[in-house]
Amino acid sequence: MIHVRNLTKYYGDYAAVHNVSFDVDAGQIVGFLGPNGAGKTTTMRIITGYLTATSGQASIDGIDVFWDPLKARERIGYLPENCPLYQDMRVAEYLRFRGGLKGLHGGQRNKRCDYVMERCWLSDVRRQIIGTLSKGYRQRVGLADALLADPPVLILDEPTSGLDPAQIRETRSLIRELGTKHTILLSTHILPEVEMTCDRVIIIHAGQVAASESLRELAERAGTQRVTVADIEGAIDLAPVRAVPGVQSVEAEAIATGTRLRVTSDGTAEVAPRLCALAVECGWKLREVHQQQATLEELFVRIVSGDEKAVATKN
Repeated sequence: MIHVRNLTKYYGDYAAVHNVSFDVDAGQIVGFLGPNGAGKTTTMRIITGYLTATSGQASIDGIDVFWDPLKARERIGYLPENCPLYQDMRVAEYLRFRGGLKGLHGGQRNKRCDYVMERCWLSDVRRQIIGTLSKGYRQRVGLADALLADPPVLILDEPTSGLDPAQIRETRSLIRELGTKHTILLSTHILPEVEMTCDRVIIIHAGQVAASESLRELAERAGTQRVTVADIEGAIDLAPVRAVPGVQSVEAEAIATGTRLRVTSDGTAEVAPRLCALAVECGWKLREVHQQQATLEELFVRIVSGDEKAVATKN
């Protein structure tokens, strides 16, 4: 449904996006991740036709966004991070106006406006002037606008920005429901949100795709390393811990009762029993030891910091 090949965008001599390629299949919800300045927003603006690429190709449902931008936009609902709205219009008035621009008229337009206001929790403020709304409500107006024409593709840039925790949960549920009818490309900095809503993840770093995998594949990659946390009374010598077979790295921090160790291992052996044996041998008072499951956040940090040698895979 979304096809991107060798996309490159230069601003002067600076390559904001360089040779980016990926596909999003129909019916998928794909998380589009990356640190600030990685090129996420630039890529999304090119896909939606708001920017032109220096080189490369992007198409929506087989329609090239450069050669036939109006037809491509008809198939896209776009929610930018900072959604531009007419501040002096009322919510329902604005959505009717936007519906007319998208080819909706008469009873069909009124029906869709009522539907999106209900789905985006705007019915209570339908007559309120947009400029008087909170940021969270303005974000909901932008999401309602993106849904108006019922497009097959939704491109959402930070859709939960400015929402309170209850609204965030409702929006996640809505996105999962929309994923049964739409193809969704979702950009967010909230990684647990990706784990709860997305089928696949694309990670972009320094203008290039660093990983493109399903959540299951990322979980398997994250699972290749284990983190064992041990709380030990008092200060200890870390050299014996580093010498334990299977240990890759050791971090220590002072806590109220002594020292907390974070021991990263390669996953080939159980480190916790060896730490217990080492504590007995060295006479340490071991208060607690447990394993932590590696998270998407930890893997993301490893990828963008260069510690994880990620190679983008074609899906």
